Amino acid sequence: MQKTASKTFRDPAGRVGKFTLLSLAAAGVLMAGACSPRVNVHGNLPEDETISEIRPGESNRNQVVSLLGTPSTMSTFQDDVWYYIGQREEQVAFFKPDILERKVLKVQFSTNDVVSDTQLYTLAEGQEIDLVERETPTEGQDITILQQLLGNIGRFNVDDNTGRGNTGPTTGSPGAPGDAGGGSGGVF
Repeated sequence: MQKTASKTFRDPAGRVGKFTLLSLAAAGVLMAGACSPRVNVHGNLPEDETISEIRPGESNRNQVVSLLGTPSTMSTFQDDVWYYIGQREEQVAFFKPDILERKVLKVQFSTNDVVSDTQLYTLAEGQEIDLVERETPTEGQDITILQQLLGNIGRFNVDDNTGRGNTGPTTGSPGAPGDAGGGSGGVF
């Protein structure tokens, strides 16, 4: 039986080598760096100094666009209200992010495209919205996909050029030319 020498991280005196300590230190730094928080900014988060440059009664739409850029959204029914929405959040590793700052800037214009009012809403003024868990009922039968597929077998007429398929039972003779009560043919 042959004896193999096992590799050890200790020198003959039993001390841990410098390379091993350096490797462990580097691994520890990398692991600690992986858990550092990451800050993300979503949307348009204008600074307070920039917001203060918008003066009601003086600033117009073009000046607002040059200061803040295009709005995040506009009012649905009126184009005279613009909203700039943004938030800053911090996330550590895979955990749920914490919202650090949220701003919603509402800029309202008068009929001559001049700013008439600005309002700034922050995270403190926000409200939680409860989602409704109800489902809208649909009309019809509650059948499975297999029942739907098997139920369609034999319902379509290959000779029918109207694209409607077999529309149901027919009266009279089965689709003779010139027949008033012919129906759609009813060939199965």
